[in-house]
Amino acid sequence: MTDALRVVVGGASGFLGGPLVDELRDRGHAVTRLVRGSAHDADASLWDPYGSDLDQRLIDDADVVINLSGAPIQRWPRTAKYQQEILRSRIAATSTLARAVARSKRPAALLSASGMSYYGADRGDTLLPESESAGDGFLASVSQQWEAATEPAVTAGARVCFLRTSLVLDESGGALKLMAIPFRRYGGAVLGSGDQYMSYISRVDWVRAVAHLAETDVAGPVNLANADPVTNRQFTRALAEAVDAKAFLKAPAPVLKLALGGLSDELLGSLRLEPRALSQSGFSFETPDIASTLKRGLKP
Repeated sequence: MTDALRVVVGGASGFLGGPLVDELRDRGHAVTRLVRGSAHDADASLWDPYGSDLDQRLIDDADVVINLSGAPIQRWPRTAKYQQEILRSRIAATSTLARAVARSKRPAALLSASGMSYYGADRGDTLLPESESAGDGFLASVSQQWEAATEPAVTAGARVCFLRTSLVLDESGGALKLMAIPFRRYGGAVLGSGDQYMSYISRVDWVRAVAHLAETDVAGPVNLANADPVTNRQFTRALAEAVDAKAFLKAPAPVLKLALGGLSDELLGSLRLEPRALSQSGFSFETPDIASTLKRGLKP
């Protein structure tokens, strides 16, 4: 039984942050949510991720600080201005928390969000454990700078963990909410060749994994992804079956590039993550494959 921890969470109201707070509390940990604007609730503390407004005493007393803050990546069109906001929001929040952790006499562990795009947009069928090299492209650069912004905490000797999150599949939000609509209405479509790999995780396992990392001594990058990545063709077949739809359509790569521009690179790219750090830490998945992940993530 892990001793009760004092945990501070930035980005606690989002698609992942809300259920993570619930999970941590269910495990007996005391959680304080960092909020912007006003903090009326007893479990909330006001902060400004773009500045220095933060209760340093709260960070000094914490055992673990979890940073999930950042502007949504899924928003489209991704204009040059919004690209800057994606980067700025992540660097600012991470730097603010990393500096606060570094100022503490007993630095808390810092679990900081990152993304599988650290490895780039397309690495083919190469298996990608955490030791693999960084990739290229806008989102890869964002993830790499995001992780680098934790440097003050790393230098201060804090345990720092990079949460390289894959596609989180749950219909209450995120990509699956958008994917399920056309499948239910028109049927499934294989994108491009269909051979590109898609790394994913259920929201319940993402939440369990991050809570697990808060309770252990794991440091460095952690791929938050199932050990069973699937190709787009396999995913299309599985999602169609899960929503009782057909999967006979095809969306050729040239058509996607014409219709979606740069977004098509992320749909046609291939990332095959291996969750080596999670596995070595003793974590086990409740939804270990695509069928169980979709069954858990789709609304009845």
